[in-house]
Amino acid sequence: MNDTKYWVGFNLIPGIGRVRFSLLEKHFGEMASAWHAPAPELKAAGLESKITQAIIDHRPRISPDEEMEKLERLHIKALTWKDKTYPPRLKEIYDLPPVLYVRGSLLPDDEWAVAVVGTRRSTIYGRQVTEDFVTDLARHKITIVSGLARGIDTVAHRAALEAGGRTIAILACGLDLVYPPENAQLSRDIMEHGALVSEQPLGVPPRADYFPRRNRIMSGMSLGTLVVEAGETSGALITARLANEQNREVFAVPGSILSPNSQGTNYLIQEGAKLVRNYQDILEELNLSMAAQQLEMKELLPPTDTESQLLRKLSTEPVHVDEVCRTSGLPVSLVSSTLAMMELKGMVRQVGGMNYILAKEAREEYRVKVK
Repeated sequence: MNDTKYWVGFNLIPGIGRVRFSLLEKHFGEMASAWHAPAPELKAAGLESKITQAIIDHRPRISPDEEMEKLERLHIKALTWKDKTYPPRLKEIYDLPPVLYVRGSLLPDDEWAVAVVGTRRSTIYGRQVTEDFVTDLARHKITIVSGLARGIDTVAHRAALEAGGRTIAILACGLDLVYPPENAQLSRDIMEHGALVSEQPLGVPPRADYFPRRNRIMSGMSLGTLVVEAGETSGALITARLANEQNREVFAVPGSILSPNSQGTNYLIQEGAKLVRNYQDILEELNLSMAAQQLEMKELLPPTDTESQLLRKLSTEPVHVDEVCRTSGLPVSLVSSTLAMMELKGMVRQVGGMNYILAKEAREEYRVKVK
């Protein structure tokens, strides 16, 4: 906690982002040391003269202790990428935020999330589709991530709450502000059943260039992004592009070729996004058709060493159970029973003839662990 306040302090200085936070962390270890370092030492860490001067100029006007007190009064947590509670999926993206402000609660279950985005000028069709998809996803324990914007975002958050699910809103301003202002009550409801999240410090108003940047957090925290309605220049297309760059799934709801609000979604489908007709299409693609049951199994039965060993023997290509036994050196009875349990947890899939592949969720977890 003592070091977090210096991360918060540096986050208030213009020009200090992921790259420069990394340089400071690598050189100083603790941000407290970096905060009190003289200019020559900051330059020795790899910072340019302009950024070093910005730090020297801003530090006297910033009180990390006072910033932490403000956050505490508003019940806002500041998470750094070193914190265990920092969203694990977000740690995987290239341009991860060094500091994340959270108002509400982030739970382990929120790793099972889908971002839902679309136009601010939604049609009756778009609103109905959003309600239908989100209601069903929320009832299957999928957390809904969106941006609290007018239109599709607002409908997505409300549908998740009305279904008794969890939802997370990613803001392009400080968490002491609400944008758009008419969603003030909605933001309070979201805090009760999810979280408001931003990389922007307190007091920072929304700005045009902050919205595309917040989109990378929406897609980065999610397993996939669903685009419901989007015109040719919709910001939702930026979120879809970022999701694709982050190796996340992109789903799009088709619409009339005559509707301006469907030009973007139809284009995404043409470019390779998965056309979805209902929530089952999303759950099947993400291997979450039994999400609620799999989540319950994971909670009841923690991972074992045998499961970890078998994960290393599987891939996206089918492998027969006999081959798994041969390469692992484990008895067939143990391998068979463990694979059956892993399938219940959603870690692997049997594709016929006692052949197994890694499920998408397990592939992602394994990729992260072996980096």
